[in-house]
Amino acid sequence: MSHHDDAPAAKEGTESEANVADAKKRQLLGLEPVVTHHQLELKERSLAYTATCGVIPLKDEFGDMEAEIFFTAYTLDGGHDSAERPLTFAFNGGPGSASIWLHMGALGPKRVVMQDEGWMPAPAYDLEPNEGTWLDFTDLVFVDPVGTGFSRASKEEFDKKFWSVKGDVESVGEFIRLYLTRHARWDSPLFLAGESYGTTRAAGLAGHLVDKGIAFNGLVLVSTALNLRPIFFEQGDDLPFQLFVPTYAATAWYHHQLDDDLQQRDLPDLLVEVEAWSETEYTAALMQGDRLDAAQTESVGKTLARYTGLDLDYVLGSNLRIDIFRFCKELLRYEKRSVGRLDSRFKGVEGLAVTEKPEFDPSNTSSLPPFMAAFMTYVREELGVETDMSYQPLSEDVNEKWAWEKGELPYTGEALRSAIAKNPYMKTFVAQGYFDLATPHFATQYMLTHMNVDPELRSNITTRFYEAGHMFYLDRRSLEAFRGHVAEFVKQSS
Repeated sequence: MSHHDDAPAAKEGTESEANVADAKKRQLLGLEPVVTHHQLELKERSLAYTATCGVIPLKDEFGDMEAEIFFTAYTLDGGHDSAERPLTFAFNGGPGSASIWLHMGALGPKRVVMQDEGWMPAPAYDLEPNEGTWLDFTDLVFVDPVGTGFSRASKEEFDKKFWSVKGDVESVGEFIRLYLTRHARWDSPLFLAGESYGTTRAAGLAGHLVDKGIAFNGLVLVSTALNLRPIFFEQGDDLPFQLFVPTYAATAWYHHQLDDDLQQRDLPDLLVEVEAWSETEYTAALMQGDRLDAAQTESVGKTLARYTGLDLDYVLGSNLRIDIFRFCKELLRYEKRSVGRLDSRFKGVEGLAVTEKPEFDPSNTSSLPPFMAAFMTYVREELGVETDMSYQPLSEDVNEKWAWEKGELPYTGEALRSAIAKNPYMKTFVAQGYFDLATPHFATQYMLTHMNVDPELRSNITTRFYEAGHMFYLDRRSLEAFRGHVAEFVKQSS
């Protein structure tokens, strides 16, 4: 074939590639800031505030836009000097979760109506004034990372730039820098609030931004995951088995599956005993592997069965190692019920009593419909954002395509340690639920005590526990206690 004959084919290929690239362009929100004014009437206080919804574009070094990050901000009215008010950037985790959960469940001025314990209500769903809002002691900015909520990369090929540990920290960090600049908030006391993988992000941001000249007064870590190794079950790694046992015990206690003498104990008191056994006798037994003799195996198995509410035969048949999903299925198997992973107080109705894993996580499926319905009504009717773009509360696409650094699970505890060392005024408040099987409280304690924080700075980190699950704030009593603890934390850290 001659050069002349080949030329049109090359041209057609170029046009085809261009067409494909155009097809991969994303619909963006393109939202000019929408500002609305509100009055929040609570039982013992009244708050006048301004809500701002908008997007901040992220651009490359040539000024070309690569993504938009959607945010919802709340600032208190009434003559306050905004520059002197604390400012908190809040986000959830996933990876792939929008900020809807903290926004509409815990921190924002309005809250999705759930049953008092956090159970799913009957539809239709509604909102209520949030007695637990943080707005009276800090302004709030809820951030949806790229690929979540209304935030998008401008082209599909840019997704990989943002969907990784490093890319996520850098993009949210750039959003924070731009927000501080555009809204003149560089002088404000600054805070981060993250939940689940959002705590991974918050720790990474603290380390990343302190080197950019942005120092935080405090971090609020909700259901902590500074290190994913202690909470991911991998073949040959005994650490998660040791760290999950106290939450198994709490779950069995809640569902009245323990022997009477244990069942009658206060939960915190019971957990002190279980944690001490788990990190001594149980850990030593697992360390021996196949060298553990039959008598020792039987002895450890009996204690493990006693603390978890499981049958001894099941514990021994599991080689003394109880996987999280097996536990969620087995504890109430005789009732054809499972327990939740995000919140083990929840019960799921199982089709079959005998399967390896639960059909679904009842603590996850119960919150999505009310949150999604209430938010979509709220954002359009009260905040004035009119768009047909789909809101992604939990993006499976982001989660499945997330690139772990060099294939390894992230560890941002070192970034947090470094940030505390560089900014010894920064405080960290850690909030954990006793019934959280996604980020168990004993695993969180392990992470915090293995950061190698200097002894003089360890008092910068405080921890509180609540008798609910991963989203413990869905429980009204826990939400009230959480708000009081954070209000005091912000006051002391500002």
